[in-house]
Amino acid sequence: MKTIIQHSSNQEIATQIAALYDCNVEQYSSHIRLHTNQEVNLDNLRQEYQVDFNYLPDSFDFQKVALFVSDMDSTLINIECIDEIADFAGFKPQVASITERAMQGELDFDASLIERVALLKGLDVEVLNQVYTERLQVNPGGKELIQFFKTRDIKSAVVSGGFTYFTDRLAKDIELDHARANELDIENGQLTGITQGSIINATAKAEFVAELCEKHKISLDQVIVVGDGANDLLMMSVGGLSVAYHAKPSVLKQANIVISFGGLDKMIDFFDE
Repeated sequence: MKTIIQHSSNQEIATQIAALYDCNVEQYSSHIRLHTNQEVNLDNLRQEYQVDFNYLPDSFDFQKVALFVSDMDSTLINIECIDEIADFAGFKPQVASITERAMQGELDFDASLIERVALLKGLDVEVLNQVYTERLQVNPGGKELIQFFKTRDIKSAVVSGGFTYFTDRLAKDIELDHARANELDIENGQLTGITQGSIINATAKAEFVAELCEKHKISLDQVIVVGDGANDLLMMSVGGLSVAYHAKPSVLKQANIVISFGGLDKMIDFFDE
């Protein structure tokens, strides 16, 4: 028998689905579980009810989770930082277009990052602070999810093809254990239009997940990885459970779990016993 998690407490929706698919209904505080022997197309349910539905995975043990790794831009936070920085230089439409194509997997990430960062040359570093304080917000449920993981002694990390200025500050503000991203080169208080060191691309993100597993002496199947764009697919594939959060079509197709309507805290539903 399969278990479907309805990430909503709406009893009326659950009753309709139970009648259609001969389900046993189990009510929890934040969600409803539907147990059925029938095959159910979850995409159809998601579109009809505009609610998140997921199968409870058979082969993943939520009680053994030891690490949570999240992409930053448009996943853990509400913006693409580089697009907002570019807004101060008058290049937001051009940069946002490149960002979108890169996240869809249409462009080489490294080349697209080099091209976008070059457009930021000459900007005052104070712009970074303005983006962080005026435009950046943690996505709904993000802080609650991280605090929940703390109660379970689950380590948390953010990794980004964006910039250390934001990942490091975010990690401090919401108490993440680890952070990694690209470092913007700065001279005389201005961005030089290049980054320092190797680029944090899809391969580097996956390597970071493996590195953290080695550091904490845990296995990859104890890791939950969440992302939204093509640059996240490789690290999502190495973790034990992959979550697509308000993601691009290519990511939705490959993830174990899909959250497209609710907040990041919908992941907590899987931990109820």
